[in-house]
Amino acid sequence: MATAGRVVGTAVLVVVLAGAAYGTADAYDVAPGLVTLEPSPAPAAPFPTAPGAVDPGDPAAVLGPLDDQAPVPGATSVQGLVDGLVADPRLGPSVGVVVADQLTGEVLASHLPDQGRTPASTAKLVTAVAALDALGPDVTLPTTVVQSGEQLVLVGGGDMMLAAGAGDPDATVGHAGLADLAAQVARELTLQGRTSVRLGFDDSLFSGPTLSPTWNPADVAAGFVAPVTALGVDIAKMREGEYPPRYPDPSLHAARTFVQRLAEVGITVTGTPARMSAPDGAPVVGEVRSAPLGDVVHYFLDTSDNTITEVVSRLVAIDAGLPASFDGGAQAVLHAVAAGGVDTTGAHLSDASGLGSGSVLSPDLLLALLRRSTDPAHPGLREVATGMPIAGLTGTLSDRYTSSPARGLARAKTGSLPGVTALAGTVLDADRRQLVFVVLADQTPAGGQWGPRATIDGFVTSLSGCGCA
Repeated sequence: MATAGRVVGTAVLVVVLAGAAYGTADAYDVAPGLVTLEPSPAPAAPFPTAPGAVDPGDPAAVLGPLDDQAPVPGATSVQGLVDGLVADPRLGPSVGVVVADQLTGEVLASHLPDQGRTPASTAKLVTAVAALDALGPDVTLPTTVVQSGEQLVLVGGGDMMLAAGAGDPDATVGHAGLADLAAQVARELTLQGRTSVRLGFDDSLFSGPTLSPTWNPADVAAGFVAPVTALGVDIAKMREGEYPPRYPDPSLHAARTFVQRLAEVGITVTGTPARMSAPDGAPVVGEVRSAPLGDVVHYFLDTSDNTITEVVSRLVAIDAGLPASFDGGAQAVLHAVAAGGVDTTGAHLSDASGLGSGSVLSPDLLLALLRRSTDPAHPGLREVATGMPIAGLTGTLSDRYTSSPARGLARAKTGSLPGVTALAGTVLDADRRQLVFVVLADQTPAGGQWGPRATIDGFVTSLSGCGCA
């Protein structure tokens, strides 16, 4: 028994010593365990707040001030550039030009600046300034559905850029979507116990013809413009692309697309969609809204989209109490810029986009619009200044100035029609002085746009390189 006791005692002692040895090793972090002689770590710092999670406010509420210490180019030097431009045979015999200092408004050089000429798409500057002056950049356009018993009516509020499916809050085209609208309507109908309805559509917000009589039918067939209605999906494009064929009745196509979206959420539409007036006082069972008007203006300036420009002019006409038609829109936008202080004497627009024949604007008028839109005193017009294409980088100037020193330094609205080439915008010269320029040539020789554009682009490049103080 004594021997057994000694064995057990020895075993216990071995275990105790082993445990003590392991504890020592643990304490000195030689072996894994919970014991340590190291000091307790400091509490973890709080999780950092990401800078992007803090609302920085609007960093671009106004355009920044220009440097008034930058030297102004000498008028003699700039006039020499203008004289060389006008003498270039690639522009033809009918050319109007004006160049001014943005900060002071001083005209540095010109050639027949007060004579009206065909503006082509530079006319979109009138519509852009008018819309933001009259309506403001934050206005959005509703597309709604109202209900009267088993009858639904899809009501257009001027958005021709609806998405066929879900809307994208970060997009301008497709900002509002018919799938989102259908989901809202389906929820309301489900609460009523309805799964079957009739559908009509109301696009009576706009009036008059949907195609301008001043447009060349070949331009319509080529997809340069769609019929102008108060309701449309993806600007009535039949397929992807810059100038695809367009649906002849954009509102009807939008209604048919909405039928498909309703079916996907369990609502059956009986019969075929029909054009009708929405019943007075009918409750709204769904609504989606377009991108803000400032984004829409930016879009049509950058892409030179004729259809959306005409849509926006009708909104200006409605605000002015005029018919929402081609004539009403053209009259309204000219009246709006005149109310803003721009001299419109002798000006005429046959449409708001510049696609049609018969419009007449002077370089001086376009110069006044550009100076106003780039003036920090008019922050509501900033989308005109920033929406114009950037030389060699964006929009209709993305394939021009690609190897020019003026790349990225000029922003300008393009204009192109058979026999017409125009460009109106701003450019920084070599001394970082901002100049405003307008070139209108409306009797260019046969042979297309390449020659006239190259001439004008060379002139703007010369302005950008001018250290002409």
